[in-house]
Amino acid sequence: PAFLPPSSPGTTPSSPPVPSSASPAVSPRPEHHLASPGLGALQLSHPRAARPPPQATFPTMPVTRSKSLGNTSALTSQLGIIRLLEAVFTCVTFSLVAHEGVALRGHQNYADWCMFAWCFCFAITIIILVVEFVGLQHRVPVSWRNFPITFAMYATLLCLSASIIFPVVYLQKPYPGREQRGYRIAATVFSCLSCLAYSIEVTMTKAKPGEVTGYMATVPGLLKVVETFIACIIFVFLDKYDYEREDALKWCLAVYCICFILSLVVIILCIGECTGWLPCAFNTFLSGYTLLAVLMYATATVIWPIYHFDEKHHGSPRRNCPRETFCEWDKYVTIAVLTALNLLVYLADLVYSARLIFIQG
Repeated sequence: PAFLPPSSPGTTPSSPPVPSSASPAVSPRPEHHLASPGLGALQLSHPRAARPPPQATFPTMPVTRSKSLGNTSALTSQLGIIRLLEAVFTCVTFSLVAHEGVALRGHQNYADWCMFAWCFCFAITIIILVVEFVGLQHRVPVSWRNFPITFAMYATLLCLSASIIFPVVYLQKPYPGREQRGYRIAATVFSCLSCLAYSIEVTMTKAKPGEVTGYMATVPGLLKVVETFIACIIFVFLDKYDYEREDALKWCLAVYCICFILSLVVIILCIGECTGWLPCAFNTFLSGYTLLAVLMYATATVIWPIYHFDEKHHGSPRRNCPRETFCEWDKYVTIAVLTALNLLVYLADLVYSARLIFIQG
């Protein structure tokens, strides 16, 4: 056998030659390896060195999302914008009238009615906006499907009456001060705008064909509001001397009171969701009560003019008072017109109520 010469100091001895007949030995894994053919370059780093160095971690503050204070859609939606305009218009109206409150003392009753209409509408509108903004619709003790539209209908009629009464009473005659007349014209304009805004709300929120909603959002429910409002106007004009002299006129007073109370009870039952307390079906009760009201108002529509405009029953067929004043004869004519108007409203209510029974039956 051949021996290899000893290696000189400082040199690394070479490995002995492998016999050709022996199987090739597996060479140990080199410390460096070639990169993949796609890289086309020699990777000289150790596999362990390929890992990125650890990075320092810092504590992070938790991210908190601020929650909105309320339902902003109640103010930014179309209905919310209409209600905001209602509040602004009514506030401007009673502010203009309150600015010259001393100058309106000549007809204090009419001024008080107009101020009540504007202030009442403003206050309830603000309450509705706050309730819907905070989201308390399900916690209030009333039916929120019936209450807002019922109020909107009443507010429309209140602002309409104030828009008629205020200019008729305070703008008929010229006033010496232009400033006072300007304030009253501006108040009348904003009162008309308030009436228009509330009527738009009624149009937007009333029941659509096939929509499931509260009873007060339907046409019969809105007619109940009109019936009670017309009865209230009749009560404003009535005086005890207008019906005490004849029993037939007392019957007219009973007609106004009974029909007003029944209509108001229906509205309260719907708003309070207490229609199940009735001993019969709600639609049957509505049809029976409306038919009774039509018959009663038909008699009052005939009796009232007979006993106030027929000379045989101590009536006056002609107007015997100055043109500039609103006298007793004008009052009797107004009550007669309102009685006939309410009869027509009850007739329309009866037709719609009968349709509901036939459709549901």
